Amino acid sequence: MEMLFAAHSGLRYLVLFSGLLAFAWFAWGKATGRPFARPAPALLAAFIGFLDVQALLGIALLIGGHRPAGIWGHVALMVAAVTFAHVMNKRRKRAPGYGLPLLAVAGALALIVVGILSIGRPIV
Repeated sequence: MEMLFAAHSGLRYLVLFSGLLAFAWFAWGKATGRPFARPAPALLAAFIGFLDVQALLGIALLIGGHRPAGIWGHVALMVAAVTFAHVMNKRRKRAPGYGLPLLAVAGALALIVVGILSIGRPIV
């Protein structure tokens, strides 16, 4: 269980880094009017992929009995972050540009930060 918790705790840095990288790229793309083309789709996919793996590790921790104080608020916020990212990604496929991907990453990152803080953990 400790190894799983260490993986879950460490993966948050990949989630946050990929999210910040995607956010910066999408903001720059929107500001310059560039088309949503390589590497933008890969950045969004990497962020959502890391987020999905993080969620699976979190679910495994819950099933394994790891439930610190404030965990249910954390779980609710993380489920909201994953859901929001996926819904915005699905909508992005019908609307060109950087607007929805930027919103997807910004919204998910905001929920993630609040979710991490809800269990008393530092962001970095």
